[in-house]
Amino acid sequence: MLLTILGEYVLSRPGVWQETLVAALAAVGYKEQAARQAIARSVSEGWLATERHGRRARMLLGAETASMLSEGAERIYAFGEPWTWDGRWLLVLLRVPEQRRAVRHQMRTRLAWAGFGSLGGGVWISPHVGREREVSSILRSGSTAETLSFEAELGAVGGPEKVIAEAWDLEQVAAHYREFLTDFTRMRPRSTKAMFAAQTAIVHAWRKFPFLDPDLPQRLLPRRWPRERAHDLFHDRHRRWHEQAQLYFDGLER
Repeated sequence: MLLTILGEYVLSRPGVWQETLVAALAAVGYKEQAARQAIARSVSEGWLATERHGRRARMLLGAETASMLSEGAERIYAFGEPWTWDGRWLLVLLRVPEQRRAVRHQMRTRLAWAGFGSLGGGVWISPHVGREREVSSILRSGSTAETLSFEAELGAVGGPEKVIAEAWDLEQVAAHYREFLTDFTRMRPRSTKAMFAAQTAIVHAWRKFPFLDPDLPQRLLPRRWPRERAHDLFHDRHRRWHEQAQLYFDGLER
C-alpha cells in the first residue's frame, strides 16, 4: 500500500514529510505504528531516502524507486487497452542455479509482471513479442541466470487453448476481475477523505492485474471475459476521484 501511495501521490513531487505518509496510510486503515514500520523498512531497503529538517524528516524517492514507479504507472494505466496480435509468441528459457533461490524468485516475479506464464522446466511464454527488450533488462539484473529467447508460432500439433491452460489459470484471473467489479461498482465516496481512500484502494487493486492477467489477445480469450468492464470501471472511477484525492493528500503535506 505504501508503494501505491508513493506512485499515485508522491512520484510527481520533489518529496513529502514523513508525517504525510503516516497520515496517508492512516486514512486507508493502517495504524500509526504499522505505517512508521513500513516507512522505516522502505528507508533501510533503499526505496526511500531521508533529509532532515530540524526535527522533521523529508522523504525522497531514490532514482531506482522513481524509475520503478514510473514504469509501473505506465504499465498500470495502459493495461487492458485493445491491441493487435500477429500470432507470434515470445519464448524465454530461464535457468538459475538451484542454490540461487532468491534470484529465481526475483526472475519469476519480474517475468510475471511482464505478462509471461510458465510452461514448466524454465520455459516462459508471452504473446507480447515486443517485450523482448524488457526481458533483456530483467535478466541483466540476475547475472547468474542463463537465458535464451525465441519468437515462434504454434504448429499443427496441439493448439493455443492447451498452451494457455498450461501457462495461466484464467478462471482464477476472471474471479479476481469479478471481485474487483463487485468491490468498486457501487462505491460512492462523499467526502474528500473518502475519495482519497477509494482512489488509493482502486489503484492498489488494479495494479495487481498486470501480474495476474497475461493480457492475451481478444481472439484467445473466453467469451464474456470481464477485463474490459473492469478496465472501464477503473478509468471512470479514477477520473471521478482523482482531483479530490490529490487535494486531500495536498492537505496532509503541511
